[in-house]
Amino acid sequence: MKKIKVVQIGIGHDHAMYNFSVIWERKDLFDTVGFVRPAEDGPNRGFMKKFGEAAPELTLEEAFAIPDLDAVVVETHDLYLVKYAQMAADRGLHVFMDKPGSQSCEDFEKMLSTIRSKGKVFGIGYMYRYNPIVMKALKEAKEGRYGEIYSIEAHMSRDDTNAKRQWLEDFKGGMTFFLGCHLIDLVYSFLGIPEEIIPYNACTGIFGVTSEDFGMAVLKYKNGYSFIKTTACEPGGFLRRQLVVCGSLGTVEIKPLERHAPGGLLTTEHKEVVRETPEKFFPWAVEGEQFATDAFNRYEAMIVEFAEKINANTPSTDDELLREARVHRLVLAACGIECDYKGEIKL
Repeated sequence: MKKIKVVQIGIGHDHAMYNFSVIWERKDLFDTVGFVRPAEDGPNRGFMKKFGEAAPELTLEEAFAIPDLDAVVVETHDLYLVKYAQMAADRGLHVFMDKPGSQSCEDFEKMLSTIRSKGKVFGIGYMYRYNPIVMKALKEAKEGRYGEIYSIEAHMSRDDTNAKRQWLEDFKGGMTFFLGCHLIDLVYSFLGIPEEIIPYNACTGIFGVTSEDFGMAVLKYKNGYSFIKTTACEPGGFLRRQLVVCGSLGTVEIKPLERHAPGGLLTTEHKEVVRETPEKFFPWAVEGEQFATDAFNRYEAMIVEFAEKINANTPSTDDELLREARVHRLVLAACGIECDYKGEIKL
């Protein structure tokens, strides 16, 4: 099997070091030729300390001039992801880009359209799609195990420095754009396109920060409401990350969505209460079935899938690309950015 010759553009994204670690260490899949540090990216001391001497640092021109380059992983500051992904797509390269994309649906969809026209593979860094318990819950929901799904509750918070919280001012929607995109992706996976999205993004003003560091959105469906909530100033917020799936026959609670395990990997815990029949009602304090997964790497599965599609010569399908365009529009709407999130999308 031919190794995929890949370069990473960007070290400014929060996931830059971790995704580069995967392509750097998975030498069975990748020939990683180096990384580019664009002018828009600020310092990433963790990345440079780990890879600054081990991996070649290239200019953008040097990277695109590499003979037989197959793919690019784009990990720039969030606002410039699509800019560099478009450059790679224009050159006919496979593109893995971190989430969520630009704050323009036109720019994002132009990039996807280029990927489609070139017949290439596109991957994006929504790592919860590969969380084993989320995957299990989604499969069982589609099989009808939980009955009719009427509501999703999704939380994803952090306790950031004041400087990081102020940085959120770069985006309309602040935390909803930065992390709430993961939650919008999850709600869409279970329930599809909402009838209405109502954004509730706010500035807490804590410690003088002026960004929208409190993100929330309500998504209205025909049979109920779902919501996402994400904050940048919640002590202990990481361990309160959760996904709750409410159906007519059962409730699934994944809390925390992930937690640290030995070796720096992540694992998750799970609880579900499911009726065998509609008539079987449980005591109010029923505990339900509880279990945890083995440890896993939250980044590796999505990068490996990207590699497998390239090696199998299976370009991203129209349905896959349209899904990414739809999720992106929903994210923008949740940020308070006007876009036609329910209308037809053409790539």
